Amino acid sequence: MSTAEQALIRPQMSAAGSTVSLEHIREKAKKKKWRTSIRAWLLLLPSLIFLGIFTVYPIVQSAISSLYKDDLTTIAPIFCGLDNYKGLAADPVFWECMRNNLLIAVVTVPASIGLGVLMASFSHSLGKKGKTITRIGFIYPTFIPLVAAANIWMFIYTPIYGLLGYINPNWRLLANGKTAIWAIIVMLIWKQAGYLMLFYIAGLNGISREVFEAAELDGADGFQKFRLVTWPLLKPTTMYVFIIALTSAFKTVDHLYIMTKGGPGNATNMLLFYIYQTGFDYWNNGKASAMTVILVGVLLVITAVKFFYDDRKAYYHD
Repeated sequence: MSTAEQALIRPQMSAAGSTVSLEHIREKAKKKKWRTSIRAWLLLLPSLIFLGIFTVYPIVQSAISSLYKDDLTTIAPIFCGLDNYKGLAADPVFWECMRNNLLIAVVTVPASIGLGVLMASFSHSLGKKGKTITRIGFIYPTFIPLVAAANIWMFIYTPIYGLLGYINPNWRLLANGKTAIWAIIVMLIWKQAGYLMLFYIAGLNGISREVFEAAELDGADGFQKFRLVTWPLLKPTTMYVFIIALTSAFKTVDHLYIMTKGGPGNATNMLLFYIYQTGFDYWNNGKASAMTVILVGVLLVITAVKFFYDDRKAYYHD
């Protein structure tokens, strides 16, 4: 019998000095574990109900609707199998939206994360007043409503009258198919980086000062401390931030509706906005549901691969 088991048995000696059986103690521990698990699930139940109603159910319903033809040519939905998915494979607008979304994700996710880390590290190295001032300045774009932010950047990009128009009146960034997508990307990074900074500030506050002092005693300079100490210890934070930034890159709707409406010529159209157009402008619910399933699937696959790959390399505090 192990020392731990003896320690559990010893306090439960009877008046006659007999020892409670090990099976009895295990049974009590098992019941206690079940009570704890039931209590935990009961506490989670309200959140699980909302998750099921507003997340799981719509996804399942979209998957079912994607198997039906449901547009203005049908009185009632007609089962069509995978025809909606086959139609998307031959839809050039769908593929252009997918390419635009992938471009935005590839550029905005690392750029926003990088800026978030730099802003958090910079403000973390300052004094109390410096931290307050810089953090307020960096996070300010996050508090601006999406529609207001889109209008601000529309004014900046407006030829002649806009801020950039004063530099060069001939710049028509949103009207040019080659530059419009990059104008949207700049705005998205500006809007998102401050929000991601908050998570990195929390991560930096969770790193012990002794770790940095040990690195300084070993002769590490500022960049080496960041590369060898700070960044590895921020891996759990980065995994969470990556998911937030990725989902944000694929759910751009408000900005597009205000600034370009997907134009010019679908140069800035995104998958979620195309879903909105297909479902609410063209009333093709079957096709919109098929694109929704594809969008959810892409996000789940990328998130799962990133999570399980980085989780093995992440360092968690005890």
